[in-house]
Amino acid sequence: MNFYKVGLGVIAAILSFGALAEGGGDRTFGLMMERNEKAMADYAVKKGKPAPEVQTYRYGMTLDIAKVVNMTPPIRSCNPVPSRMTYEDSTGTLNTLEYKVMGVCRNNGS
Repeated sequence: MNFYKVGLGVIAAILSFGALAEGGGDRTFGLMMERNEKAMADYAVKKGKPAPEVQTYRYGMTLDIAKVVNMTPPIRSCNPVPSRMTYEDSTGTLNTLEYKVMGVCRNNGS
């Protein structure tokens, strides 16, 4: 239960940094990824597992996802943006996968 509270706190912090970022999407993404890596390292220590290394998704890559631990939300952008998912595979090993998602675009023509 504490992990979920920490996760919600991390997500809230990430979203607030995204709203206040002056350096654009790259700076927001950098802060979000730093916080994600720290949170996942803390989670790994708590579970007695090694911290996951970040892998970049390649099309056609075979994934063994037994449990999703964390996903970073997309940042505000009208372009594809990086995101990360940390998961446990069927052996209980933690993995972090970086991939592209469409950013949250709120452009309504104005």
